Amino acid sequence: MQFDKYIRNNLQKQLQHNLQRRFSRRQMLQFTGLSGLGLALGSCGTSLYVDKVRPIFEPLNQSIEELILKPQTPVPEFPASAIEPEALLVNSFDFTPIINPNTFKLVIDGAVDNPLQLSMSDMRSLPLTSMVIRHVCVEGWAAIVQWGGVRLLDLAKLVQPQAGARYVYFESADGYYESWDIASSLHPQTLLAYQKNGETIPVENGAPLRLASPIKLGYKQSKWVIRVTFAKELSQRRGYWVDEGYEWFAGL
Repeated sequence: MQFDKYIRNNLQKQLQHNLQRRFSRRQMLQFTGLSGLGLALGSCGTSLYVDKVRPIFEPLNQSIEELILKPQTPVPEFPASAIEPEALLVNSFDFTPIINPNTFKLVIDGAVDNPLQLSMSDMRSLPLTSMVIRHVCVEGWAAIVQWGGVRLLDLAKLVQPQAGARYVYFESADGYYESWDIASSLHPQTLLAYQKNGETIPVENGAPLRLASPIKLGYKQSKWVIRVTFAKELSQRRGYWVDEGYEWFAGL
């Protein structure tokens, strides 16, 4: 019940915050055009964007996308017949980490009252959520995929985030790192997935655990996740590609 109160309070604060910033239709159209320019430049990772444009456009991007986000509203899903088995491309660093699922422990820590370490057996004992969604890559391709795993929302109920926790960091075994806003992290379709298309996720797709969600671009959906850290502040290291100039919020 304490966690449910925490969620309600955070959502109420976000709604009030968004309403205070509500734009007129004309302003929204104007700002959306400018925001799109920032995203286009950010996706290229250009030095122009990093040095000059991002400090101006990224807060605007984030404000608009937060306004659009509906934290408790599921995104429409697809039937199993729509799955595209070969469409999910593999993007990775110079090496693919091999993690022994029998000894693996997911660490959940930070601004929480009950930090945990969960084995894959622990994860599989938790309620399974399965969804067929479109995975969208910033490079211009997309794939309809079935993901199955544990909702971040359910994990948060176990660790009990502290008042003021506004961000969630994800650390990967290959050195990749990402950060999300708390509302997106606790969306009912944000998973730490261990299934892909009804089977165990292959190593190249992020085994044993990866992020999966229909509300974020692909580069936010970390593979090989080994640590989840709740935080009250956003640090300088916000995300591997974000720190190269990509947009931080990256909402769909």
